[in-house]
Amino acid sequence: MELKLIRPICFFDLETTGVNVAKDRIVEIAILKIFPNGNKESKTWLVNPEMVIPDEVIAVHGITNEKVANEPTFKQLSKEIYQIIKDADLGGFNSDRFDIPLLAEELLRADIDFDMKNTVSVDVQTIFHKMEKRTLGAAYKFYCDKELTDAHSAAADANATYEVLLSQLDRYPDLENNIKKLSEFSRRKQSVDFAGFIAMDEDGVEVFSFGKHKGRKVHDVLEKEPGYFGWMLNADFPLYTKKILTQIKLSKLNNKLS
Repeated sequence: MELKLIRPICFFDLETTGVNVAKDRIVEIAILKIFPNGNKESKTWLVNPEMVIPDEVIAVHGITNEKVANEPTFKQLSKEIYQIIKDADLGGFNSDRFDIPLLAEELLRADIDFDMKNTVSVDVQTIFHKMEKRTLGAAYKFYCDKELTDAHSAAADANATYEVLLSQLDRYPDLENNIKKLSEFSRRKQSVDFAGFIAMDEDGVEVFSFGKHKGRKVHDVLEKEPGYFGWMLNADFPLYTKKILTQIKLSKLNNKLS
């Protein structure tokens, strides 16, 4: 089975300093780019996160502070990374909830205006959990009959994720070999921002999905409680969430002026 592609897709995996999307940083990134003609291109970078990697995290992925001390920062790598992914869809394992949000934060911190307006994502973990409910190592064994001997190496995880998706397409006839359809199937919920603070209601209108305004339309809240916008911009929310919130506020303002 080969993926039917209209445009390239980048399977990628991150090793990080932790799991807080707003605060933690990338220490390793691997990208496997698959082109419609079947060609593949892969790149892996170690990254200086400009912060201390906690011992408990080092115990998971094995990337020490000494190992990345002389590596480039993400900002130094950001243009090269963006050049690879900007014309492609994205694929990963738990990528919708973690890897894509964290990558977006790093790119925005590097002054690259990253968004997903013209990009779809395929979360292979969601497909796996809907079908079998396992971890990546178990998925690799189950679908590909291989042992993931180098787990938590970004390159190994990215390659395993790609192979698992191909095997899922072989195994499930009802799973359509179409990136847009796979993206729809692997989406957990319709979030407007990556982190899930802003979602779409059944009418396709942005609503808050947390806190005291959960379920209320963003436009209505910002109009009736203007200070809420400032609070969110100054609070510890992901940069991408703040970007989306600002876009919603500006769109409402533009509609009033037009």
